[in-house]
Amino acid sequence: MTQEAQKTPAAPAAPAAPAAKKQHRMLKISILRYNPQDPDSVPHMQTYELQESDSMTLFIALNDLRNEQDPTLQFDFVCRAGICGSCAMLINGKPGLACRTLTKDLPTEFTLAPLPAFELIGDLSVNTGKWMRNMSERMETWVHMKNEEIDLRRKEVPMDPQLAEDIYVLDRCVECGCCIAGCGTVRVRPDFIGAVGINKIARFRLDPRDERNDADYYEVVGDESGVFGCMSLLACHDFCPKDLPLKTQIAFIRRKMAEQGMGNYDKVLPTQKKSIPIKPITQ
Repeated sequence: MTQEAQKTPAAPAAPAAPAAKKQHRMLKISILRYNPQDPDSVPHMQTYELQESDSMTLFIALNDLRNEQDPTLQFDFVCRAGICGSCAMLINGKPGLACRTLTKDLPTEFTLAPLPAFELIGDLSVNTGKWMRNMSERMETWVHMKNEEIDLRRKEVPMDPQLAEDIYVLDRCVECGCCIAGCGTVRVRPDFIGAVGINKIARFRLDPRDERNDADYYEVVGDESGVFGCMSLLACHDFCPKDLPLKTQIAFIRRKMAEQGMGNYDKVLPTQKKSIPIKPITQ
């Protein structure tokens, strides 16, 4: 090849073809509408059409509907990051969080409804806080310590890192109500504490700062409204948006409460409450 040929400039590349514009789907969202505060309101399904956008979540879709089409649409949200649990609802018949559900994972037509088992505020908004508060008061879900007076100057006792991690795993519950909405036992026993209540008992049972033992826990969870009412359908485990080990905790607490119940525990004799301690009893 001659020197002139080497200096010959290459032919310019052909311009790239313009990228095809992405086609977005047109969604049809059917929402159960009902306002219990309005005597003229009746439950009915109302269908909205909305063009899908990139990375659209169900939370974004609902906000677009309320801002652009129907300002009367009621639903709840706070954090938009799967932390508060406020936006839980039935998505195509299954409990889930709107802020963590991508519309691309749903069909073009789908339905939304409020969570069952909770007091309805309106449309997709339910009062999970009232239910959770009642459950927490029944289960006494707080650290029970012998020292009634708190000494803020006292140095806190270090906790084993693995134990702290185990407690943290159970403490990630956001009380969204998805486990209650998917629970078959709640449908037949409205007083059932559900997986969320049993999980809380498991969490405080692990906590070394809590002075209670299995006999104490048996008083609040050892009946059919507690751990023995569970029918082991385990929809709670399947629908938990935080992937908590609910089935493991339910089975474990049930076994421990069965051991306690067969240990000649007598509620009439409060002095005999330490038959199966969860930790060494200090006198």
